[in-house]
Parts: sequence; C-alpha cells; structure tokens
Amino acid sequence: MAAEDGPKRSQETDSLVKRLAGPSSGKAGLAKDQTEINRIITEASKGSKFYDNEKKKDKEVTVRIEKILKERDESLKTADIRKIEASVDQLIAELEAQRDLTQIVVHVDMDAFYANVELLDNPKLHGKPFAVGKGVLSTASYEARKYGVRSGMAGFIAKKLCPDLIFLPNRFSRYLEMSKKIMDIFHRYDPDMCPAGCDEGYLNITPYCEEHSMAAEDCVREMRETVFRETKLTVSAGIAPNKMLAKICSDKNKPNGQFQLEFKPEAIKTFMRDLSIRKVPGIGRVNERLLDAIGIKTCGDIYQQRAVVSLMDKRFGLVFLCRTYLGIASNVVQPHEREERKSIGAERTFSTLDSKEKIFEKLTEVSIELEKDMEETGWVGRTVTLKFKLDTYQVFTRAKSIDHWVSKKEELLAIGKELLLPEFPLKIRLIGLRVTKLKDLRAKDDPTNGIKRFFQSSKENEPRKKLKLEDDADLHDVVEDAMPGFHEHDETDYQVDDHDEGDDIVEITNLDKDATRSRPPHSTSNAQASSSKLESVPVRARSTSAAPRLREDKGKLIATPIKASTQECPICSKVLETDNDGLNAHIDFCLSRGAIMEAQAETNKLVKKPYVGWARQESSKKVDTKPPSSRGKRPSKRGR
Repeated sequence: MAAEDGPKRSQETDSLVKRLAGPSSGKAGLAKDQTEINRIITEASKGSKFYDNEKKKDKEVTVRIEKILKERDESLKTADIRKIEASVDQLIAELEAQRDLTQIVVHVDMDAFYANVELLDNPKLHGKPFAVGKGVLSTASYEARKYGVRSGMAGFIAKKLCPDLIFLPNRFSRYLEMSKKIMDIFHRYDPDMCPAGCDEGYLNITPYCEEHSMAAEDCVREMRETVFRETKLTVSAGIAPNKMLAKICSDKNKPNGQFQLEFKPEAIKTFMRDLSIRKVPGIGRVNERLLDAIGIKTCGDIYQQRAVVSLMDKRFGLVFLCRTYLGIASNVVQPHEREERKSIGAERTFSTLDSKEKIFEKLTEVSIELEKDMEETGWVGRTVTLKFKLDTYQVFTRAKSIDHWVSKKEELLAIGKELLLPEFPLKIRLIGLRVTKLKDLRAKDDPTNGIKRFFQSSKENEPRKKLKLEDDADLHDVVEDAMPGFHEHDETDYQVDDHDEGDDIVEITNLDKDATRSRPPHSTSNAQASSSKLESVPVRARSTSAAPRLREDKGKLIATPIKASTQECPICSKVLETDNDGLNAHIDFCLSRGAIMEAQAETNKLVKKPYVGWARQESSKKVDTKPPSSRGKRPSKRGR
C-alpha cells in the first residue's frame, strides 16, 4: 500500500490513532476498550485538515523520539550504570526522608459539571446522550461517554460515534452561578481552599477534622452529601497526603464517589508502582510517548530506568520523576493571591471564516467582552496578544507592547486589527485577545510589592501553581475571572501552538536560544505588510539582548534598538549587554523560569548539586521543590 493510500503500521496506526482519540480518552465513564471507538474516530477524521495537522504533529514527535533514542544510546556507551544508579538511589533516599504525611489533602471534582447542570434544569435529558457545545464539545453526559463522546472532541466526530447525540449550547452564566454555590460549600471545610477551575479544587481538611473530631473519609462524605443536598449535583473526591495524589485519587471512583489513599510510604509507593505515567498531573500525550520510548509506561518503570533518566536529566527531569515514583508532592493548599494574575483574555471558537468583515466582527465581540472583564475585575495592561487558529488547526499568536495602559474595547480592537491585517488572506476557526503586563487598579500603592518579594525566604513564598480547567475546551474567557489563575498557560507561553497543551511540563529545551517567528501559510511578509508591527518572538525562547524601543516616524511606530550597557542580573548573576528595560525583561524571564526556586533548593539542600540544572528548567512547572519545613505561611498543622 502506498504511503498516501493509508496509514503505515509503525507510526500511523498506534500513535496516530491514539492521538486522534484526543487528550480526554481517559475520562471517567468511557468504555475501557476503545478500539472500535478509535477506529471510527480515525475513519471520520481522514481527509480532514484536522487529520492532516494531527498526522504532522505525530510525525514531529516521532522525529523527537528518534533523537532521544540516539542520544540515549550514545550516552550508555560510556556510562557507568552502577555508579549512576547508586547516585540516583541516594537522591531517592533524600527525597524519601522529606516525605510529609501530616496533612489531609482533598481534591474535589464535580461530575460532568456542565452536563449535570443541564440535567438539573432539563430533567427530560435524563438517560439521553447529549453534549454541551457544538464546534468543540465542552463536556458530554455519561450516556454519551459510553459511545466515546468526550470533552475537546469535534462535533462532527461526536455525531459519527453517537448519531442520536443531542447538542446543547453553552450557558456560562448558569455554570458560574452553580460554581459559586459549590465553592461556598467547600469553603466551609477549608476557608483557604484553592479553586482549580469552576468545577474542582483542593482543600486541606486537617484543621476541620481535628476541630470536629472527624475521620477524613467521614468529613469528605459529609461534604459531598452537603453539595448534593444544596445543589442536587454530585462530586467525586480523592483523599491523600498531597495534591498530586489527591487529584489522581479523585478519579478512582467517579462518578459520585470518593477514594482515600492509605497514609503510609509503602502503601503510596505500591499505589504508584502500577499507575500509568499518563495519570500523573502534568504529563500529557506527547510526554507519555517520549517516556514510553525509553521504557517508562508506569511510575514503577521510573526506578527501573533511573540511570537513563539521569543521563537525560535535561529532557525528562530526574528529580520530578523520582518524586513521581515516590508519590511525593506539595501538600500546601492556599488560595491564589490577586497579584499572581499574569493575564486576562477572551476568545471565540466558530465555524471556519474567511471573510475579513466577519472575522473582524468576531474580533469586535472579543474586544467588547475583554473590556467588560477588565473593567469588572480591575485590570489594565500594556501587552496585547492576538491568538488565531487556522482551519488547519494550527494556532498562531501575535503580540504588541505599548507605552500606556490599555483596557478599552476601541484600543483592544485597533491593536487586534493591526496584528491581524498582515496575516490575510486567512481561514480561521478561533480568534482571541489576551492582555498581559498587568496593573492591578485595586492594589494599594506599595513600593515593596513586586520584585522584592522574590528575594524573601521560601517560608514566605510558595511557588505559583498553574491550573487548568479539566472538563472544558476553549473556556478561558468564561472562567478565568471567577477563578483567577485556572489557565494552564501564562504569558511565557506565546508560541506557535503546534503541540498539546500540558505536554511541555517535563521537557523544556532551548531556553536561551533565539527563536524565529512562525507564519501561517499564505500570509504576507511582515516587512511588506506593516512597518509599525513588532515582531512576535516566543517569550519562552526570548533573547536577553537589549529590547527595541518604539519611536514615531511619519505617524508610524518604528522599533529601534537601544544602546546597551553592562548590567548584572540579580537572579542568575549573568553579565548582560543591555539597558534597564532589557535587564527588567531578563529578570522577568529568570523569575518565570523558576531560577529563584533553584536558589532556594540549593540553600535548603533539597537536591545535590548535579541535579541543580534540572531545577532551573523545571521548577516553574507543577513541581514542589521545597522541603516540608519551608512551605508557605500557614501554621504547622496546615502543612509545613
């Protein structure tokens, strides 16, 4: 069979079919054997632009795997495996000595939240397969999940799986109304609970159980019964010594159930041993494939492959995986502070549009909503980023920074148009605007606020947690203001979105290399299109050279380089040829990559020096590198 006639056995069956199945293929309520479901998805996708894009991305991952295997084989030729394993064993022993089993952490997760709210308001839907959303599904009822329908799935694919599927429009205001009622209940059990979206969150119920002389299981059962009694909605929960384990456990007895992990080291390691590596929060589909390539399918395999992981530390993060193997993670639960917010945005998904007028109509809608959100929540910003998804499912971003605060729809729309015009002709199915470099209009003018707090002791600073909305697709514009910080990506993630969200948790590479700007097909060159538009460089790979400054020339804004001087970064101690603005940008970069946490890790002797390099790359992700004695401001009974 020719290459164009059908899939090749090695790559275009196993990995591609699994990729086409989507990131939600492990959702509760889905059939355990999804072979037939995946076949239907693959057949329905063939010939579509979605299929072509997923095929392209799958091939890119295959190339990455080939490079990784070559790198591994070269490293193993000269490596002293026994010595490396002994070193890793010592690290594991050090991490084990820091295990904290004193806190009772609970992860609560509403069951098919949007779908159950719809059932609550329309009982006639009971027993019928239905989904919320049309172009891209936000969620699906458990009856629909039996057919393989799930969140993040294209509507036409869902219809192929379930011809009788009922589509319902999103009613975000109603979902947020119910979310507030649910969160109010959770706050009774932990006033400092941390929402992780509109339908889930983390609680530390240690004080509540102590004050009411209750067992953890009884407390959680009472909480779940209270939610049902007052809202008629069900919630599932996981009870464990830390947040990672609690989240994994909350999925064990879904829907409407709870699971408590035994608070003993051996029980936890046994629990983790056979757990699929994909179940670990932060490991997405791409990293699942990469780890599988080096022989890691389960968390127990991490120990078997510890020498390989150590040799490829920069790719996979030795400390992160060792902690995963042991089931050790942060047990600090605290609400997000307002100052932690880094962006605010709105976006729209729709059927493919190619008319400039209709695209601008959508951009106008987004601008109006974003202005309303910024006004209601009290934010202004200086950098506006345009996001658009082509009909080929590729996602691009374009950004522009300005010298004054912006929040009004007229200026948001004008900047959005300026960034979008050079890209025409376009066929797009999503458009959005996001504002960063925020100023809090409600904050008191405190000169000590800002960079100084990054130099405080680790006891005064818990690393920010990036959260995501698990059960919904493209909903940043709806939930973010009600639950600040829920979104998985922040301003350091402006790049061509050609890989899965969440798939860069483990591997972070090329941090210090310049990155060229990707352009969508058929778009005009930047020089021809507009001399006023700044180049959009992924911040993740941004150069630390002097930043350009805008000047006006015949009514146009021109980016001109600034004369640089020698500056030393107070974070990484690098000597830079840049000006003050460039130094500040570099400091932002250092802080966003977790360099402060690395310094704290060295000070606290959490890991030995050979592993410090990992901390710089990984500590900004969902990994707690602080010892129990320095976590957060809370009293000792709330987690050290």
